[in-house]
Amino acid sequence: MGKVIFNTSISLDGYSAGPNAGTENPMGDGGDALFAWYNMGDTPYSMEGDVPPSMLSRQSIDHLREYVSSIGAVITGRKTFDITDGWHGKPPGGIPFIVLTHNPPREWQYEGSPYTFVTGGIEEAVRKAKEAAGGRDVAVGTASTARQCLQAGLLDEMWLDVAPVILGGGASPFEEVGPLQLEPTQVIQAPGVTHMGYRVVR
Repeated sequence: MGKVIFNTSISLDGYSAGPNAGTENPMGDGGDALFAWYNMGDTPYSMEGDVPPSMLSRQSIDHLREYVSSIGAVITGRKTFDITDGWHGKPPGGIPFIVLTHNPPREWQYEGSPYTFVTGGIEEAVRKAKEAAGGRDVAVGTASTARQCLQAGLLDEMWLDVAPVILGGGASPFEEVGPLQLEPTQVIQAPGVTHMGYRVVR
């Protein structure tokens, strides 16, 4: 059975988006700085789906390829789904996406795209994602879903891309999580970012 992994770009003070995030400002005030490292290299890198290529360092490309190659399904929240318009029916990687929501869309223009809408809570979302992943790992894609996984004891690992920026507020996956012991698994220094891996100790 695969692992449940949270991967995010995050600030030094623990925020994966800045203050005042919304549809017109998806990463919040100052949040775009979390992803500056995506264009600090000299090698083009792109994923399947409607996502433009980035210019990454070799260290970051190797790190991302290891992560992406292990993922069989993704859990995301309704807010991210709406902001991206469901990636126009072509999510990154082209793998199944489980959308955790209280209100599934009544109409969805991209029929046949790999989305499943779950209303039964984080436990149901993780269960369906594991089924869809077929033994591969499950990626948790947003701060709110990661927080719910941590609170429910469902998260196995965190891969944090730590940017050298302090946001001072915003969306944090660690709010109301409580004490948590982690075991370091990797540290990779790359231009504009430090890729850090942790295993959740239970």
